This record gives sequence, C-alpha cells and structure tokens, in this order.
Amino acid sequence: MSADVLERLRGGLVVSCQADPGSPLRDPFIIGRLALAAVMGGARGVRIQGFDNVGAVRAVTDVPIIGLTKTDRDDTDVYITPTAAEAVRLAELGAQIVALDGTDRPRPEPLAAMFAAVHGAGALVMADISTVDEARLALAAGADIVGTTLSGYTPHSRPGPEADWMLLDELRHAGLPFAAEGRLNAPADAARAMSAGAAFVVVGSAITRPDVITGWFTRALQDTLPE
Repeated sequence: MSADVLERLRGGLVVSCQADPGSPLRDPFIIGRLALAAVMGGARGVRIQGFDNVGAVRAVTDVPIIGLTKTDRDDTDVYITPTAAEAVRLAELGAQIVALDGTDRPRPEPLAAMFAAVHGAGALVMADISTVDEARLALAAGADIVGTTLSGYTPHSRPGPEADWMLLDELRHAGLPFAAEGRLNAPADAARAMSAGAAFVVVGSAITRPDVITGWFTRALQDTLPE
C-alpha cells in the first residue's frame, strides 16, 4: 500500500463511525449510512470498527478506511486490534489503514510482527498511542503514523476531560507523524489540533454518536436547575 493514502487524508477530517453495544445504531447498514453522510459533509476518510462494518462501508464508498477491531481479552488490557489475524482480515476487507494499540502495555503479539503482517496484507499501520515515548517506539517498529487516541486511557497518560494538547505539542516538537484523535468535541478543537501539527484529525462522538451528544445537552440543562 502506497503512502499516497496518507496524502489523501492530510489536512482533512476523518470521521469515526462507530456504535457501542446496545446502541440502536449498531448495524452495518446504519454505519454505512453514517459514513456516507460524513463523506457528504467533507470527510476525507472514515474510521470503522468491526469486520462487518468495514465491509459494509467499503461497499458504498471509496474513501480511505481506517479499520480496527475491539476485542476484550482476559490476558491483556489491549483491546484495539490485538492480534495480527484481526489486522490482516481488516485489510482484506478493504481497510487501507489498520489501527491498533501501540501502547507499551503487555500484549498478545509483538508490535513489529503485527506491523509486518499489516504491511504484508497491503495496508498501512496507525498505532494508537498515549505518550510521545510510545509514539517513538511504535514508529521505530514500523508504524506509518501514530494517533493520540489512547491518551487518557492508560494509567501512565494524562487524563481528560480535554484533548491532550501537551501530547500534540510533544509530537510536533519531536518531528513525529501523527493524527489527532480523542476528545475533540467541537470544530474549534479540530482546527486547533491541525494547527498543532496533526497530519489529519479524527472526530467521532461529536459527529456520529447522538446518544452521547444528547447527554452533553441534557447535563448542561440539568446544571442550570436550582438545587
């Protein structure tokens, strides 16, 4: 897979179209419709979780897909595409980029071997990291780009509630290629992330999860009520 796919995404928006278990949107057809709506709005690519969803989205659009799985395992805290078999299957279904956990947590398979498997399947690797040190290690192991996705989700990274702006600055100053993702909940956040040096910006909840967005509004209204 040529790095041209990263050039297609550069300077643009990638929309994460995912639905949690229990969501009424958790259906491959609906995920496909969400992806088409995102592309209609100007998204240059989409981030899609699950084999069926990747296949459904690939069937309706030719924009770059960042594919991933989420698998709970008893032997590791790594849950974003934890095995090479899952990563390769995503590539076979049409994901030009495969996202996987690039943190330094104990994992079922070595990162370098997983990256090699993805490249062998013709796709690029996006390593989701939580610190700049993890970014350096992932890129040294063969990742094509890192994403700030997991900042705040590991014990050794900075917690939210805002995006980890310091991590973006650290990545830029280190000259490392990165995509900004995580807690970017407004257009101004996306613009700030791009100005901070991101190759592209990934936004999910604020665009494709109406249950989450509705919760933001309802909590804001509740905060205005007298006690």
